[in-house]
Amino acid sequence: MAGSVRLGRRVTHHVEITTLPSWLVGQLGVDATDGMSVLDWLLTPQQRLLGVVAGAVYADDSGAVGNVRRALSWYPDQVWRWLLACQWHRLGQEEAFVARTAEVCDEVGSAVTAARLVRELMRLALLLERRYAPYQKWLGTAFARLPHPDNLPALLAEALHAPDVARRECALGGAYTALARRHNEACLTSPLEPTLSRYYEQPACVLMADRFNQACLATVTDPVLRSLPLVGAVDQVVDSPDVLSTPSCYRRLAGLYSDREI
Repeated sequence: MAGSVRLGRRVTHHVEITTLPSWLVGQLGVDATDGMSVLDWLLTPQQRLLGVVAGAVYADDSGAVGNVRRALSWYPDQVWRWLLACQWHRLGQEEAFVARTAEVCDEVGSAVTAARLVRELMRLALLLERRYAPYQKWLGTAFARLPHPDNLPALLAEALHAPDVARRECALGGAYTALARRHNEACLTSPLEPTLSRYYEQPACVLMADRFNQACLATVTDPVLRSLPLVGAVDQVVDSPDVLSTPSCYRRLAGLYSDREI
């Protein structure tokens, strides 16, 4: 790191001399100039990929930086479909809990669950639009920049601020059906009914999101992906800023996907 002393204080210019492969290893944990394996994609948080493909490039005489940025601009199709399946699965696991917690008079639990689901819906919207999700500070900003012809932001805001479970569940239901329609418009799978229903005779009105999970999974033919549990990529599994911002930490999670080090 370059630096100099001025008036008794060290000045840091934030200029680093390095090679492209070394820089990529520092940013991602892998030298992506040689391509990325399926497991490399799963082990790299979206916020780190975004840090490589976004931002200004002031000189690239060889074109090497541009080549890497184009290669990393979005997931390979099979990885994308698998991540969508996992994201729908995350919704399916908790969508009934907004009402079920309220059944036992746990209003705080219901509100917290709704907030969790709002975050998952925002990340699903970004996935469907083929946009990498930034880290938490900028998630709302990135979501707001998406096209929203279906009033999705207002529905999610209503779910967050709803004073009772009935209005909370109604707003979330509208958000579920909006994203179900976006899924159908993406033509990733055969169209699915974007309708709500009771959750196995329980007093919860849900999308039954695992229908979309299963439809996405049916289009995944990659043998590595099909062999994995539906835990998702590393940033669908882990929520720790310290882990997701440190390649040496998140690369240690290779055991989630393989019984060997990568």
